[in-house]
This record gives sequence, structure tokens and C-alpha cells, in this order.
Amino acid sequence: MQSRLLPRTTKAAILTELQAPLAVKSIQLPEKLNVGQVFVQVHFSGICGSQLGEISGVKGVDPHLPHLLGHEGSATVIDIGAGVSHVTPGDRVVLHWRKGQGIECQTPTYQWNGRKVNAGWVTTFNEYAVVSENRCTPIPVDSDLRVAALFGCAVTTGFGVIENNAEVHSGESVVVYGSGGIGLSVVQAAAAHSAYPIIGVDLHDNRLKLARQLGATHTIDGSNSNVEDEISKIVGPAGVDVFVENTGLPTVVELGYRMTKPQGRIVLVGVPSHGQKVSIPPLPLHFGKTLTGSHGGESLPSCDIPRLYFLHAAGKIRLEEMITDIYPLKEINEAVDAMQSGAISGRCMISMEKTS
Repeated sequence: MQSRLLPRTTKAAILTELQAPLAVKSIQLPEKLNVGQVFVQVHFSGICGSQLGEISGVKGVDPHLPHLLGHEGSATVIDIGAGVSHVTPGDRVVLHWRKGQGIECQTPTYQWNGRKVNAGWVTTFNEYAVVSENRCTPIPVDSDLRVAALFGCAVTTGFGVIENNAEVHSGESVVVYGSGGIGLSVVQAAAAHSAYPIIGVDLHDNRLKLARQLGATHTIDGSNSNVEDEISKIVGPAGVDVFVENTGLPTVVELGYRMTKPQGRIVLVGVPSHGQKVSIPPLPLHFGKTLTGSHGGESLPSCDIPRLYFLHAAGKIRLEEMITDIYPLKEINEAVDAMQSGAISGRCMISMEKTS
């Protein structure tokens, strides 16, 4: 292990206060690597709804400010700390927030104008990062690094929701409420498991168009339709087998609970804002209906990334189409605004190599 890291600084997007633009600044890197730490050059980072929630403060007071963000990316390993055996310098890796193989290290701290900047076990809104070994999974050296970033959250979560949380069987009906990056991955996973019908719901027609291209058999514009009636017309009076909720809105959770069959499954991917509550009659839970929160689809990155990477390489899942917009790091706030407004159809990538 080297005694110091090069370069000594990195550009990063810093969350300094809630409900405010990120500060894109140069910060100082840690002076040395501790046990289990990996120094990487980040190439592409996705922007996930989780980061939008962090910026908006959906979980309430944030005690870790200022801190770095981002949990889905692609990178090259530059250096490794003591004990690291899962990756080596020169490896291409997916950066992910779910635990994979290797050591879970002490989280790094950065410096900005003499002020401590906190970080978790992985951050990707920065050109260079110190991450935990167990947040890195190697991929082939010739990988498309834009697409590779999707395996850090969107793809593994989407397939995990269908396979692990909902345990979808062929011929079962699936509603995907919210067709952003994870929603599009859920749609593809449902199609890969021969679900039918697959109903995408969103407020934005551009996202519904992309959902149809990627496997949704039906789509519903939630801004202009009575969604409950439209779903009933498609699936009939028996109801839906699986309802995947990506918005975090209590009214949508309650809709999914009403619309599912007696043995239906409602999977919550979206996170409600702090203090919000959901009102449901509990009796159906005693007779087979399930309501569960998803934690990244309970995915196992070290197992799931290689197998889903293989599916993509074989042309069984389509990921290039999911990436509809790429911004340079210096324009990350514009990217966040475009995501929140619905102007971005699929997954938005931040390129650490793109300067304009």
C-alpha cells in the first residue's frame, strides 16, 4: 500500500444543507488507506431516487452534513489498503451500496476548507473516492462503463424486487407504479420472468413510452386517468398479483393494497417522507396478503452482478436504452432538477470524464 494517494484532491458534489443545491467543490482526499479501503477513479455515476430523497430531506434531520452522495457507479481501482484481496489495482469495478465480498472498512473522511466532509462506505458523486472493499465487484476490463454503473443499484434492485421480494411466477400480473430507473428495471425483470400483464404507471408520458419499449404490456398515465379503474379493466375484478410501489407516496401504497388479490404482494421500493403514515385494514394480512419494504431487492452483488451482466451480454436485458441523459459533474444540480421535473425519461448518468 502506498503511504499517500495521488491525486491529493478531487472534485465532488457535497450535500451541505437539505433542500439546497449540491456544492461542486474540490476537496482533499484522505492521506492514507486504512484496512479494507480501496481507492478508485469513478467514471460514471447514476442518480438514484434515494439521492433525490437525501437532498430533499425525506428522512428528516441529517446529522452527517456535510457529506458526499452517490451509491451506483463504475470505476477503476487505483490502489488498495491492507487486507484487500477481492480487487486489485487496474480492475474495473461496479460500485454498489449493498454489501458484497470483502472487508467492510472504516468510512473515510475528506477535508474541505478545513472542514470535515463525511462519507459512507461508497460514494460516487466524486471523481476519485475511497470506498469499502465490499462495495466493489469486479467486471470484465472491456465493459461499457456507462452500462456497468447501472448494476450498482437500478438493475440489481429491479431484479431483486421481482425475484426475492415478490417471488413472481410466470403468468402473474405485475403493476409497476413509477417508471424511473428502478421501475424500468422492475419492468424488465418482470418480462424476463414471463409475468403478464405488466402494467407501468407514471405521471410522465416519456417514461411510459420507455417502459413500453422495455417490456410493459400496458401503461397508464397517472396524471389523466383513474388509475384504479384502468388497472381493473386490464386485470379484471380478481385484482393484481404483485404491486411494486416506487414513489413513496402513502396514497399509492394504499392503492396497491386495495388493488391486490387476497394473496397478493405489495412491495415498497419508494421511501415515504419523514412522518408520513399509511392507513390500511390489517385483516387481509392474516389471510395471505403481504406488504413488505424492499432493501435493494435484497440483492447479493457478488452473485447477482455477474449473472445479470451475463444476461445483458447475451442480449436478454436491454440497458443502453435505460440511459437517456448524461451530464458532467459540474452540472449535477441541473441533472437533479431535470429528474425531479420528469424531463429525464430513464436513468441519468453523471460522467466524471465529460467536461461540457
